[in-house]
Amino acid sequence: MADRVTVIGWDGSPLSAAGKAALDAATLVAAAPGPLRALTLAAGVERMALGSVELVARRIADHRGTAVVVADGDPGFFGVVRTLRRPEYGLELEVLPAVSAVAAAFARAGMPWDDAQIVSTHGRGGLRRAVNVCRAHPKVAVLTAPGAGPSELALMLRDVHRTFVICESLGGPEENVTVLTSDRVPDHLWRDPNVVLVIGGSGNGGPLPPSGWLAGRPVDFPGKGGRGWAQSDSAPSRELSAPVRALALARLGPRPGDLVWDVGAGDGALAVDAARCGAAVIAVDRDPDACARLDVNARRAGVEVQTVLGTAPAALADLPEPDTVLVRHGAAVLQACLTRRPERIVALPRTTAELEEVRRAFARSGYRVEGSLLQSSPLDAEGQLGAAAPCWVLWGDRD
Repeated sequence: MADRVTVIGWDGSPLSAAGKAALDAATLVAAAPGPLRALTLAAGVERMALGSVELVARRIADHRGTAVVVADGDPGFFGVVRTLRRPEYGLELEVLPAVSAVAAAFARAGMPWDDAQIVSTHGRGGLRRAVNVCRAHPKVAVLTAPGAGPSELALMLRDVHRTFVICESLGGPEENVTVLTSDRVPDHLWRDPNVVLVIGGSGNGGPLPPSGWLAGRPVDFPGKGGRGWAQSDSAPSRELSAPVRALALARLGPRPGDLVWDVGAGDGALAVDAARCGAAVIAVDRDPDACARLDVNARRAGVEVQTVLGTAPAALADLPEPDTVLVRHGAAVLQACLTRRPERIVALPRTTAELEEVRRAFARSGYRVEGSLLQSSPLDAEGQLGAAAPCWVLWGDRD
């Protein structure tokens, strides 16, 4: 194992005295291509390109001497420190960070970033999850990867309008910052950008107040309805009672990085709740008045919900792939959703006959199905129980 391992952040600024001293003493240096070209190293120092961090970690673990790793930005923020610290390598690290690429990007844009979501497109499914976060939030910093850069982000966001701030080669001699609307981004070729800022949406909720205490946009941030989900307020949902919405939401399990379809969304009470959980939500309804009410309810709650005016199943054809779906119509619409293979679908059949059709549709598509017959009676101000019709709630999980 190396006698000493120092990880140095690189943002294009001159190295600190501690960084210079570590490099002068190094017998092995692993660095990203830019720093590796720029660094002046003593003769005989072993050099490694910082491609696979796992390979670098294994080499350092076998090295006898002093090792230095030079990485872009803050190496502890979506960086190499996480991999180097894995217990199988047994490395003890000294970390000398630089300004992170995200901080530098927002500084170039002249924007605060304590209210931004920060995501990475690296790894399996990273691009799709990042796109869904961009759908759900008005300010997102995306750390890109090869094949998952600005053009790919913009193409997957083609049905929503966003502004892209594209920061290429931050801190290097070829640094460039470009501001474009998302429809124009795929028309350009981009040099391995460090970070892309995706800004926009309806602005529902706006930035966090000056007294904000939590970085990013927290789940259930202030809006109409206050604490908790499925509120029974002065303007309850006409389509679903609060207990039914609560059970349906629990079975949908929306979370950041997910895309939820609400098919037959009505006034959007459940769609708004799903968005408050941090998921991206597309709400489909054939009634223009319902879509208008949904937009108003989303603005009041301070969340992003994309409304689609149209009749299912035809209106679903061009929508991006969902993670979970709520279906309020019959088996024909459910079958169209099943062909898209989401992880889970929640269905709300209205009759016993429709219940059996829905159950068979789930079974034909290889979904494990469970369900409940839910009946609840609201308690009024005088303590009297009101009448409530029973409601079937079924959910199917993809095998």
